[in-house]
Amino acid sequence: MKRTVYLLIAGTVLSLSACKSSQNAYKEAYEKAVADDPKTVIEEPVVSDNEAPKAEDVANISVREEKVSVVSGEQEIKAYGIVCGSFSLRANADALRERLVNDGYKAVVVVNEAGKTFRVVCASFDTKEEAVAERTKFKARYPDNQDFQSAWILYRK
Repeated sequence: MKRTVYLLIAGTVLSLSACKSSQNAYKEAYEKAVADDPKTVIEEPVVSDNEAPKAEDVANISVREEKVSVVSGEQEIKAYGIVCGSFSLRANADALRERLVNDGYKAVVVVNEAGKTFRVVCASFDTKEEAVAERTKFKARYPDNQDFQSAWILYRK
C-alpha cells in the first residue's frame, strides 16, 4: 500500500516538473523569435481614464432628449445631465441619490414625464462637452460598477 502511494506521489512530481520545462522552452523560443525579427515590436496602448474626450469624439456621443422635472434634491439641473440610474420606484432612486451625495456629488432625482421613470442625475452642465468629460471621470471613479459604466447623457427639454 505504501509503495503505491509513493509511486503516485513520485509520478505527480515528475509530471508537474515536466510542465515547467516545456513552459520555459516555449518562453525561450518566443523571446528568440522576437529578437530575430526586428519588425516585431510589442506596444501596448496607453489610455488614461482622466483624459477628456477629443472634440470629434464628443460629437459622436449620443444624447437622449427627455422632458423631466426634479423631484428630489436641492438643485435644478442644467441642460445636460449625467444619468447613472433609472428606476420605476422613487425609493430606489432616492437611495442611489443619497449614496452619491455621500460620495460628494450634487445628485438629484428627476422624473421622466412621459414614462414616469425616476432618473438619478449625478451632475449637470450647460454644455455637452462638459457633460461628456465628467461622465468619463465618473466612470473611471467606479470601474467595477457595471451600472455606472452605462451612464448616459440626458438633454433636458
